Amino acid sequence: MSFNVNLENLSNLDVLDREDLIKIITKMATGGVAVMFNGKRSAMEIQKKVRPRAMRIRKGLSLGSEAERSQNIILEGENLQGMVTLYKYRNQIDLIVADPPYNTGRSFRYNDKWDEDPNDPDLGNIVSLEDGSRHTKWMKAMLPRLQMMRAMLKESGVVAICIDDSELYHLGMMLDEIFGEPNRLAIINWQKTYSPKNDTKHVSTATEYVLVYAKNKEFVKTQLLPRDINMNKRFANPDNDPDGEWAGKDPTAKEVRVNTNYAIQSPFTGNLHYPEGEYDFMGEVPIPRKHWTGMKKTEMKSLLSQWGTPYIEKDIGDDRGKALLIKGASVSLSGYSPSNDLVVNKAIKKAIKIREESVWPQLIFLGTNGEGRPRIKNHLKYVKQGKVPLTYWANEDFDGFEIIEVGSQSWAYTESGHSQTGITELNSIMGPNHGFDTVKPLKLIKKIIQLWCPTDGYVLDPYGGSGTTAHAVLELNYYTETNRKFILIEQGSPERGDKYAKTLTCERVKRAITGQRIDKDGKLAVLAQPLGGGFAFQTLTRQIDSKTILSMQRDEMIDLIVATHWDTGKKNDINLIRIENTELLYCVGKNSYNEGYFIIWDPSNSFGALDYKTYIKIVQEAKKAQLKAPYHIYARYEVYQDEKNVIFYKIPDKVLAHLGLNENSDRFNNDLEGTE
Repeated sequence: MSFNVNLENLSNLDVLDREDLIKIITKMATGGVAVMFNGKRSAMEIQKKVRPRAMRIRKGLSLGSEAERSQNIILEGENLQGMVTLYKYRNQIDLIVADPPYNTGRSFRYNDKWDEDPNDPDLGNIVSLEDGSRHTKWMKAMLPRLQMMRAMLKESGVVAICIDDSELYHLGMMLDEIFGEPNRLAIINWQKTYSPKNDTKHVSTATEYVLVYAKNKEFVKTQLLPRDINMNKRFANPDNDPDGEWAGKDPTAKEVRVNTNYAIQSPFTGNLHYPEGEYDFMGEVPIPRKHWTGMKKTEMKSLLSQWGTPYIEKDIGDDRGKALLIKGASVSLSGYSPSNDLVVNKAIKKAIKIREESVWPQLIFLGTNGEGRPRIKNHLKYVKQGKVPLTYWANEDFDGFEIIEVGSQSWAYTESGHSQTGITELNSIMGPNHGFDTVKPLKLIKKIIQLWCPTDGYVLDPYGGSGTTAHAVLELNYYTETNRKFILIEQGSPERGDKYAKTLTCERVKRAITGQRIDKDGKLAVLAQPLGGGFAFQTLTRQIDSKTILSMQRDEMIDLIVATHWDTGKKNDINLIRIENTELLYCVGKNSYNEGYFIIWDPSNSFGALDYKTYIKIVQEAKKAQLKAPYHIYARYEVYQDEKNVIFYKIPDKVLAHLGLNENSDRFNNDLEGTE
């Protein structure tokens, strides 16, 4: 159960312990709101009991060059254990996209043993709609995962979680508590079907939701979305302007400013134009409610003169600033007719000739013959190449936005795709027998990534599913020349003997990279554009402690070190590129600085130590592999030291530290204290 803390809910307090009661009273005293449910406290502590695990790299399931494999990960295993194990990515993730199981009685499972031991491998039973504690179980499962998601994000990071109406409110309340209500960026309502379904006696459901929160809103930048055809179709180039297509932009603003509120005389009609309207000498001068914007008066005068006739400033008694008039025109606010003014008639002829034969000046006049209102040329090449994410997307061109408020939104299926699109996309890649009936469309996930992940950022999906997030990242990298990276965590359904992390998630991503699809004969063929890239397929295995590490064989140790290593001095350079060369005995990898990584490890011979003789061999291998110092060396013991050229990592201590652990305390979990 869940409830807002208020005096009417005191009957629910008998299930809480002393510490929870103190928190409630504190909230009540300060007028706050809290989320409370039976077992919340244990749920908040669960992530502290989760042990990281060893990771094995499955070469046969990985794809791409070693450099490409170092960029992206598909991790097979339970997602809470996976996020704990991926300690080196803590505070490194730019965007988390999550599509957790909806609590609809079909896919969400809960194991009651998790309350005491979250490492229990049993996934539990399907939670039915008739289960009276189904909401509590869902919240108990989600809470520690939300805490871990927050820990994984950069200070500028964003989490976007897909959900339907069954747990929308509970999820929102937990996110408000964990991330803070001020860090809520958006509540997106996206259209999942073309038309409403008759699945209820009351209001038909056609939409789902994405809740978007920042770790720290002050550091988040919401990006512009790519401009679409409809936004660009109003741009044209009727005068063969060398700067390309343009559209007329209104040169006025809804604000009264004395210095920029004045009349300008049209070179095509001789009539006066004010910011708020036109004056044809037969009616009253428009009441000033606007002003000319975007340029100084001297610039306006210069642009008017480019239509072939010089302009002057003159006070015409309209209680405004001095008007910009055709030089020599006998303008008067009463009894004046532009058609009878010889100077104006000459100016009109010159302006029409320029309009017919030349590139038009920056200040134009609407209409077939320039008889309309003034506009400023706004060239497409200079327009900010994106659209601001407002409700249903405004078509105006906005300038100067960096931090954009999204708020509550509705995205039509034309903007975000729909559920059937997701199924169709997966069918086209994997064939119709993949077993998934709910798949998010690529368009929805790509849109979220474009809005909240930098072009070289990391995207984490802790519920990898069919691999849509990885596919979306690969498509964006290919078509927009970005360099985003992905990490997917997927357990599959081992209780059904179906570890689809291997058979579906991994395979879909492979086919996205290679362009392979199922042809009409049921065979794989390159039928789509290969997107390129690669990934390492890793598997969580046994729990980690000193004894486990010291029992590892060399290949298993190499996998663990390559997967978990990070340098405290270079936290942004966290991926090692593996080097596989049978001629090299110790060298196993390099970082982006081309520094070599070496392992001295032989369990059958007391594990190995860094001595002078071994150091000389390592130097020789480094030269052979064209690697530079400092040499990063993992070993059980350090007999020889070279502070200038060697960085030594003691096994198992440093391996445990790279997993956020040591023998005396759990460093990772201590760091999580602030997320409660």
